[in-house]
Amino acid sequence: MSSNLATKLRVGTKKAHTMAENVGFVKCFLKGVVEKSSYRKLVANFYYIYAAMEEEMEKHRNHPIIGKINFPELHRKQTLEQDLTYYYGSNWREQIQLSAAGQAYVQRIREISEQEPELLIAHSYTRYLGDLSGGQILKNIAVTAMNLNDGSGTAFYEFADIPDEKGFKAKYRQTLDELPIDDAMGDRIVEEANDAFGMNMKMFQELEGNLIKAIGQMLYNTLTRRRTRGSTELATAE
Repeated sequence: MSSNLATKLRVGTKKAHTMAENVGFVKCFLKGVVEKSSYRKLVANFYYIYAAMEEEMEKHRNHPIIGKINFPELHRKQTLEQDLTYYYGSNWREQIQLSAAGQAYVQRIREISEQEPELLIAHSYTRYLGDLSGGQILKNIAVTAMNLNDGSGTAFYEFADIPDEKGFKAKYRQTLDELPIDDAMGDRIVEEANDAFGMNMKMFQELEGNLIKAIGQMLYNTLTRRRTRGSTELATAE
């Protein structure tokens, strides 16, 4: 018996997925406009979110449903720690903080883990499948935009324990379809996945303001340098 959950999630979150991709921060990222200060704040938020998700899923490792979808090879907490060390230094724990949208996201993960753990599937699907599907593209954009070298700052996108990402995604989706859930629970998981996309969007929107300020400051600095250079050249000519 198949629950067809993989198809339900793909179809049922299509609109939310598109909306998330059209948030200004994400659109800028996909166009290669990445500002390091904003990006490292996103990495910090992700650290708290993935740590919460992985901790809560591990609590339910013997759960008849959650246990089947808990793949340790997907875990991102350790890779995010590597990236935070790169962006903030060895004392990164003392520097990072969770944003308001990130805090609401973490709180929701803790809440459903206690009350309705099956809904953790929605968060696993939303984050991990996205990481596997677009990870390499985003990694290449980040490397180019922020002049990263030797793999520094992009450990998050590397799945060392998954040599065949396409094959793993097929396995993940098959596992979703084989989960012993009824239609009502399937609908609840799809609804939660849409909410998860919404929580991601709010995080991106928080960063949008920081990105706009940073780009504005960069433009201002560039114009100031040009004006200063022009004044110097004029003075020299006189």
